[in-house]
Amino acid sequence: MGDSLRAVRDFPKAVRDVIGFAVYQAQLGDRHVKANPLKGLGTGVLEVVSDHRGDTFRAVYTVRLEGKVYVLHAFQKKSKSGVAAPRSEIDLVRQRLKRAIELHAAQEN
Repeated sequence: MGDSLRAVRDFPKAVRDVIGFAVYQAQLGDRHVKANPLKGLGTGVLEVVSDHRGDTFRAVYTVRLEGKVYVLHAFQKKSKSGVAAPRSEIDLVRQRLKRAIELHAAQEN
């Protein structure tokens, strides 16, 4: 969704590998060892966190919609304080989740 693919392509290769494998496992119906539920967004929304050379990269995807995996957002966490994703990033995930649900419903009709 949105610029997620471009963002992941800009990540270091090691991070791309982790995120790519996590999404692949989700497509197979499995869950990557680094994939954890993202609190506050309900079931089926997961976050993969990968650290690389002191930087933290995150990708959020949903498996909530049958037969599809939507990568909702991918970003590098800039803040050095706290482990939680910034509010603005979570708001963007919410918007993209809503849009993914709409797209999925339209494809089923």
